[in-house]
Amino acid sequence: MSVTIAKWTIEQYHELVATGILDDRRVELLAGDIVEMPPEGMPHAVYCGRTVKYLRNLLGDRAEIRETHPVTLPNNSEPEPDVAIVRAPDTQYLAHHPYPEDIFWLIEYSDTTLTKDLNTKQRIYAQAGILEYWVVNLQALELIVFRGVGNDGYQTETRLNDGSIAPLSFPAIEVEIRRLFSI
Repeated sequence: MSVTIAKWTIEQYHELVATGILDDRRVELLAGDIVEMPPEGMPHAVYCGRTVKYLRNLLGDRAEIRETHPVTLPNNSEPEPDVAIVRAPDTQYLAHHPYPEDIFWLIEYSDTTLTKDLNTKQRIYAQAGILEYWVVNLQALELIVFRGVGNDGYQTETRLNDGSIAPLSFPAIEVEIRRLFSI
């Protein structure tokens, strides 16, 4: 006996959200699947919050920094990345969540979700054309940077735990790696 799993479109997912059925659940849509998100741990919350403040100071009004809000992708996905660096002004997102063309780069903080973030989300983001994707690995205290979009994922993966990095969209900005996972 084979099992058929119902896949959801973005429109169906939005209709489901609008009914209120998912109000008490932390979920996101990944490649047509509604996926539960685990509770956020304390280090995750602290480091992510500090990173948002740090990036806002670095980027100023050149971009909007969104924390745990959805982005809408064409592959029937509406993930909620921990940090999304998107085009300003924020008022354009009153009508829709950011689309791939609005996204400069995305950041996920990973501890218990490391496998999902390095595999499923990495493929979904690459397929959607997100130019740059960072995973802050809280298990190893390292930054994993994905660049070079391809259909099966990103072409390059770089692991850093010190120094600085310039985001592709803002080459004049230097992000200190340790600021992403240290006090």
